[in-house]
Amino acid sequence: MKKILLTLSIALANFAWAQFTTGTVTLSTGMTVKLDTSPTLATLTLTGPNTSFLGIGFGGTGTGGGMGNGVDGFIYNVDSTTNTNLDYTFAGVGNTPNPDAVQDWTITSNTVASGTRTIVATRSLSGGAGDTAFTNTAGNMNIFFAKGPSTTLAYHGGGTGNRGYAVLTKAGTLGVTDIVAENKKIRLYPNPAKETVSFNNADKIQSVDIYESTGRKVKTVKIDGENISVSDLKSGNYYFEITLKDGSTAYQKLIKE
Repeated sequence: MKKILLTLSIALANFAWAQFTTGTVTLSTGMTVKLDTSPTLATLTLTGPNTSFLGIGFGGTGTGGGMGNGVDGFIYNVDSTTNTNLDYTFAGVGNTPNPDAVQDWTITSNTVASGTRTIVATRSLSGGAGDTAFTNTAGNMNIFFAKGPSTTLAYHGGGTGNRGYAVLTKAGTLGVTDIVAENKKIRLYPNPAKETVSFNNADKIQSVDIYESTGRKVKTVKIDGENISVSDLKSGNYYFEITLKDGSTAYQKLIKE
């Protein structure tokens, strides 16, 4: 029985705390794309010519389709800033996509070297209204993509050198050994909890981001002492993304009663 429970615990830990990646995928347009997920965040890494707009749509069949009315996408263009004009909804083939009223992507890095732009952007797994909900699991995702003749949003032109389709395949990147090593730094208790939780090694903690199981961020808490209040959280499961003062990150799961 103990062996069964241990195996189950390891499997649950691997599911809850593993990270997944598509790896870097080369696209026919001279672009590359990579999608990484953690228990709380999706990270998109996109490269391409710095003189072009760069767009990724989440949909299609992998070999066709895309740009349908209402389909979600990420487009870096001349109007993009760190957190505006990145999150788009397609308006149908032949129509210019519309920026979402609420922007969920945030650029964390935007560099140009030897004519190639590299963009790294993050958002919660769930995103916002109309966004594609990502999952922190292995699996396939269909995308379509395009680059423009300039950074201004306009018709991208025909041919596989300007647009195309692909299937991204996510696989796990963080093994059980890594998970145990990472999370033994910090522990929260009691768990389950009703009012407050405490942390061992609390002096090592910089801040705590609390997420619902869907990936939606609830709040950020600065640590003052060893305890934080969770009385305002509804009953359910939550992920704590704990940023340590040395710059590393640990994860803990809380069951709120």
